Amino acid sequence: MEIVNKIQASGIITLDLEQYYPAGERVLIDLRENLYMGLILKEKEFRDYIKTNDWQEFANKYVAITCTADAIVPTWAYMLVASKLNGIAKKVVFGNLDTLETILLLENLHKHINSQDYHNAKLVIKGCSKIKISEAAYVEITNMLLPHVQSLMFGEPCSTVPVFKKPKL
Repeated sequence: MEIVNKIQASGIITLDLEQYYPAGERVLIDLRENLYMGLILKEKEFRDYIKTNDWQEFANKYVAITCTADAIVPTWAYMLVASKLNGIAKKVVFGNLDTLETILLLENLHKHINSQDYHNAKLVIKGCSKIKISEAAYVEITNMLLPHVQSLMFGEPCSTVPVFKKPKL
């Protein structure tokens, strides 16, 4: 008696979002360290920091800029940091490391996935991965693929949660 792999025979395609996760070091710059008494940013001192900091330490890294203190930081302060990192860092975003991860993954999804390649496909978006994939990435891939796929599921091919099935006409 021949053993038939029903999952393979079903034509279901598995898409693993982890493969679109860009490799590289992530770094957080917290402007909290530049606040006077932990409350305010003094322009002269901050500009001195901008001039004297070794920005090359961020070469080829993904950088998130934030301020974790409960303080009002002028927008230009973030812009100054970003301007120094331009051409040095791989990518610079405003926000925390989770924000950085989400932006990197969403950009890669749009860069590397042609949703029309999945026209009328039965597709499973893999649910388990070694790294944390943000919910934003799962929502985005759903938005990208829904107009094209025949069905969309979440999980593993052997145990899926149905998300969408194109109605039969």
